[in-house]
Amino acid sequence: MNKLWLIIQREYLTRVKKRSFILATLLTPLAFMVFFVVVGFIFSYESGDKLRVAIVDEQQILDRPIPPEERLDFTFVDEPFEQLVEDIDQSEYDVIIKVPKVKNIKVKKFSAYYHSKKQLGLDMHNKIGDRISDRIRKYKMQQLELKEDQLESLNTSVTLIKENDEGESTFASIIGAGIGGVMGFVMYITVFIYGMMVMRSVMEEKTNRIVEVMISSVKPFQLMMGKIIGVGGVGLTQVIIWSILIPIGYFLVGIFFGFDTSQMSSIPTDAPAIDAQEAQDMVAQVRQELGNKNWWGIFPLFLFYFLGGYFLYASLFAAVGSAMSDDLGESQSLTLPITIPVILALYIMMVVVTTPQSNLAIWSSIFPLFSPIVMPARLAFSPPVWQIIVSMLVLAGTSIFFVWLSARIYRVGILMYGKKVSFKEIGKWLFYKD
Repeated sequence: MNKLWLIIQREYLTRVKKRSFILATLLTPLAFMVFFVVVGFIFSYESGDKLRVAIVDEQQILDRPIPPEERLDFTFVDEPFEQLVEDIDQSEYDVIIKVPKVKNIKVKKFSAYYHSKKQLGLDMHNKIGDRISDRIRKYKMQQLELKEDQLESLNTSVTLIKENDEGESTFASIIGAGIGGVMGFVMYITVFIYGMMVMRSVMEEKTNRIVEVMISSVKPFQLMMGKIIGVGGVGLTQVIIWSILIPIGYFLVGIFFGFDTSQMSSIPTDAPAIDAQEAQDMVAQVRQELGNKNWWGIFPLFLFYFLGGYFLYASLFAAVGSAMSDDLGESQSLTLPITIPVILALYIMMVVVTTPQSNLAIWSSIFPLFSPIVMPARLAFSPPVWQIIVSMLVLAGTSIFFVWLSARIYRVGILMYGKKVSFKEIGKWLFYKD
């Protein structure tokens, strides 16, 4: 045990003290801050001057005037459309629009024609089309003798409330999907990145022949476990530091540069504004739903699946790293069987967050190669206890088995040089006697 602890310390401290680790740990949050600044400038940038739009309304059906808005100024003109198009280069207008007669007010599709000095961007194209669409809608309402409040009364918002679960908010499924998606993606990143880090660490020491000295003092199993735990500690340290520094950088960018950082996470749309009271109700419901989650159960289970998944895949990556020769090109063929389940689990997780009680969700959260990523995505939906217990037992047993299996490969492969290894050869190593 003392030797194992010494290996863990060595693996952890030598990597944490490296200049590359310190630079990567500190520069990554800085890179995110630069990214936030650039995105903030992009969202705050006013692209182009205000466009002057001339509208030729042949039937005079559009309600006038159309109020000017940011980067758009509308004017109704009585001159012929063809004449305006011919003189557009010398005119003050940037866009000429022809609104033809509405022959049938029940028609759902309507075409207006335009000519512009320059190619219209998608944003301006949609905004101009929306304004004309609003005016044609008002014209149809007048012709059909309808009122706005009458049409608004037809819009009915339906809220589904679970009858046997008082206090469950409307956002239960949305919050659950969000929490599950984040947990599953975090598992995917950590298992994949830090498993590969273990493999590279084994390859480096094998290539540098350092392992020949170490193997004379410790058992191959102790060396492999020390690497897995030590590198895992390095990754965990880096994630904790990033989880502190990146949010701080996010808020500092908003304070010092005056950006509205909430706009950086979504693409601006022309969706109608939400009423203040409605927004407060939504926030209250979200807080209520977050408070209803059993975090005392979710976090320990997430930690269990994190450790189980990490040990399972990291041991496999360590075994592959020990089997590789000096030709790094063969790493792709040897790591492919390991990376495919991880990638498949990510795609399954994306489906599971929308259907957490489906057969796919149940069996993939029990299958040990998928469960470290899929089951954390289901935890926010409170899966049955028996499914969690079965999944945990299967994952724990499989992780122990794969660690043992990888150790059998590691003890032979770590001292194998100059030979290209195949899967058939690796299979033979499993049955070599100690």
